[in-house]
Amino acid sequence: MARQPYTTPEQLAAWLGTPAPPEADRLIARAGEDIDSALLTAIYPVDDDGDPTDPTIAVALGSAVCAQVEFWLAAGDDGTGASGKWDSVSIGPVSLSGRAASTSGASGVELAPRAVRALRRAGLTPGEVQQW
Repeated sequence: MARQPYTTPEQLAAWLGTPAPPEADRLIARAGEDIDSALLTAIYPVDDDGDPTDPTIAVALGSAVCAQVEFWLAAGDDGTGASGKWDSVSIGPVSLSGRAASTSGASGVELAPRAVRALRRAGLTPGEVQQW
């Protein structure tokens, strides 16, 4: 069986307080991939499909995905990361200037601040040392 997305369009709509955008499924999938990339070193219990088994972790991952999509929508991004990379662009003759600052962490993924906070509150922040 395939792993389930961390959230649904209905949950995203509730998070946003507005109807989910038409491309909600695609945005949720992309945001889930970014969250997964940011959590490559995180340790938490999962089932055979890779879905989190701890309800607190599942809620945190869903919240992080919703926050990531919210961030993209507010920035006018489509989840590709192509938006907002330059502070000035001209077409002819081509001129790009001043790369916008990036907030990507060690994972190379730019996460929304609210997504990072949701993951941190759940103890999923990568790189934390745990004693067993």
